Amino acid sequence: MFGPIKPVRRFYQRIFTKDKELVRAVAGIIGVTPDNIRLYKLALTHTSYARQASGSKHDTNERLEFLGDAILGAVVAELLFKKFPYEDEGFLTEIRSRIVNRESLNQMALKIGLNLLIKVDLAGQGPRHKSVNGNALEALVGAIYLDKGYDKTRHFILGKLIKPHIDLHQLVNTVSNFKSKLIEWAQSQNMEIRFEIVKRKQQGNTTEFTCEVYIDGKPIAIGVGLSKKKADQAAAEKSLALLNIS
Repeated sequence: MFGPIKPVRRFYQRIFTKDKELVRAVAGIIGVTPDNIRLYKLALTHTSYARQASGSKHDTNERLEFLGDAILGAVVAELLFKKFPYEDEGFLTEIRSRIVNRESLNQMALKIGLNLLIKVDLAGQGPRHKSVNGNALEALVGAIYLDKGYDKTRHFILGKLIKPHIDLHQLVNTVSNFKSKLIEWAQSQNMEIRFEIVKRKQQGNTTEFTCEVYIDGKPIAIGVGLSKKKADQAAAEKSLALLNIS
């Protein structure tokens, strides 16, 4: 009469053991114990894995990624707004984009060990796509927000991601030095350098500027920004990369 009980019990013990392991792993990353582990399972499930398991789009981390992207952007925007009270919108946008761009998020995901928890179908899609880790990090932020609320999510972003892994001082100096670095290089090579605004595009209340860099009359690279200064910096950065100047 009671024969099936032990196999059923073992089945649920395996499930609960896996959940406990995931709870410990997630808690180690985010700094608090998850309440709703299902949200974190979802955040760590890539589309390829859900597809391989015959799941639907709702069984993947895409929606949480969308939410996390917005929360992450808001927290970083608030940080920069308070940190740099005299800088304009273009500067703040540039720094924020450097913090939350795909490469930066991928690196942060690796540094906190999130890549070890992501479920992805490697057999079906070949080598892991470089955006998988960054996407999962955004989804994790979305999961924390739904599970713990805004304040704890903000604490995670600032305390576990930004403070340990982003050097704001270095980031700001890097952004502001591209043009001067390129000019110094051109002068050292006895070359004439010119920055020219070649296009202005009005978008609502903002203007997007396109700058082109010329060295000895030859066009080198184009950069775009929400101010002339930012367009110059973007064009200078691309020029440095093309000329292999470190």
